[in-house]
Amino acid sequence: MTTSSTHGDVKDMALAMRGKDRIEWAAKDMPVLRLIRERFAKDQPLQGVRMSGCLHITTETANLAITLKAGGADLVLCASNPLSTQDDVAAALVGVYGIPTYAIKGEDDQTYYRHIHAALDHQPNMTMYDGCDLVTTIHTTRTELLGNIIGGMEETTTGVIRLKSMEKNGVLKFPVLAVNDSDTKHMFDNRYGTGQSAIDAIVRSTNVLLAGRTVVVCGYGWCGRGVASRAHGMGSNIIVTEVDPTRALEAVMDGYRVMPSVEAAALGDIFITVTGDLHVLDRPQLERMKDGALIANAGHFNDEINIPELERLAVSKRHVRDFVDEYTYADGRHVHLLAEGRLVNLSAAEGHPASVMDMSFANQALGSEYMLSNAKTLQPRVYTLPAELDKEIARLKLHAMGIRIDTLTPEQDKYLNSWESGT
Repeated sequence: MTTSSTHGDVKDMALAMRGKDRIEWAAKDMPVLRLIRERFAKDQPLQGVRMSGCLHITTETANLAITLKAGGADLVLCASNPLSTQDDVAAALVGVYGIPTYAIKGEDDQTYYRHIHAALDHQPNMTMYDGCDLVTTIHTTRTELLGNIIGGMEETTTGVIRLKSMEKNGVLKFPVLAVNDSDTKHMFDNRYGTGQSAIDAIVRSTNVLLAGRTVVVCGYGWCGRGVASRAHGMGSNIIVTEVDPTRALEAVMDGYRVMPSVEAAALGDIFITVTGDLHVLDRPQLERMKDGALIANAGHFNDEINIPELERLAVSKRHVRDFVDEYTYADGRHVHLLAEGRLVNLSAAEGHPASVMDMSFANQALGSEYMLSNAKTLQPRVYTLPAELDKEIARLKLHAMGIRIDTLTPEQDKYLNSWESGT
């Protein structure tokens, strides 16, 4: 049963109070966002701004939404992935916090895009998204909205890749802040958040012991670094596959084996894709996997795994556990796909810990304020949040953790900004 109205489309409004409890629990670990919310409530920097957000509907996102609303924003939300919604949170956003939300865990593609269009019917002045589907829809089928939009904010690596392609090809029609490129986002959210949450989801959905297993990490960007580090810390043997020679060299220097993915395919027990690219695990890799192999994707789209090719390789398929589908090959081998190949940490678990999303969503909140203040001077390009705002988020996080750091003396500052001193 779903609950649908002009205020949103969620699975069951009876879940709202459970969602409220979980949102409040996450808030305890989001002190930076709390400080921003207190200032927003006082200063009202987003007063009267209509916002449409296409984000993972989680407890952490709910705290961001509450912050934006406290700052005066008129906000509507929809899901950025068919499996990432937490239904109790969606119900609480509608029923407790009065934020229209269109999101149901497990929604089909038709419903997913119907919800995106519902969020866009809000006629936003500002957009916020994770994965770029919202902005792509605006630029293709909802072009009548372009004249109203001041700018947008993108949360994740995959979305930034798409936006930079749009800019390069001259089709991007409004400025976008690549929140993902802020140091306090990608260095912490991608590395520590994805690292922990992807492993958490794999363990929750399979109950597999990681110690002694061979884990193949496809991609060694910030997310791949985090996944490899967390799996290694739990006793796994790590193989990294890469196309970038510098990142591959870094993985070697970090102590991991590096090899082509087609060679790793025959050795791995668990495969985790974190590249943002297409068909990272394709037929040549899929057909070489050993019996019992587990396949998970921690990138935004399930395109990283060639699922149609996996379907063609298999003679049968069955659902064996929550979020686990078993594919049987003609020779009797079994290969297991987690969460339909979708973003495993949000589809099969709860996503990133609140403490790391505290910084990521602080970037989103301050980014929306910055975009509104500077929209007249920004061109239809992809921008990064100014370094001083990024460092302010880091300072607030350290303060909330009770950690103090040094400051430069006037003499040191002068020295660092001069050229006269020598040997």
